[in-house]
Amino acid sequence: MFRLPAKRTASLALAATAATAALTLAFVTTASATGAAGAATPSVSGSPEGAFSRIATFYGAYIDAVYDNDGTRAEQLRAAYLSVPLQRELAKWEEANHADGVLRAQNVPLEWKVTYVDSGMGKTNATVALTWSGSDTTWLHVQADLKTRKILSVQD
Repeated sequence: MFRLPAKRTASLALAATAATAALTLAFVTTASATGAAGAATPSVSGSPEGAFSRIATFYGAYIDAVYDNDGTRAEQLRAAYLSVPLQRELAKWEEANHADGVLRAQNVPLEWKVTYVDSGMGKTNATVALTWSGSDTTWLHVQADLKTRKILSVQD
């Protein structure tokens, strides 16, 4: 019988936990938007093989962790989903800006939405919309590697 190495098994467990958190948040957010009986049933989909799905899963789980003030989980998510060079780049950005580099802010957004842009040259691109109090929204450009599915870049 095929057995995954322990490190891979731990990564899969972390990814499954993150995906569950993201799906729960997406379901609650979507479900609250539907009202009357007979309205369309909310659904969420994704794939562990898709770089775009990984971006969406990461942002949902990461925002949950920051909102819950769970620094340990936030760091675990960064280690699992972000490339090592991006982790170093974010640390420098955070030191210079005194804010969270993933969110490009000092606080936590009230809502988030990840939208596919395109894929090419081994990368996939997405826009992450972060909505703050007062309906103020900021947009981030996020890029992930199609092969490793790691997030390579976060730009505002």
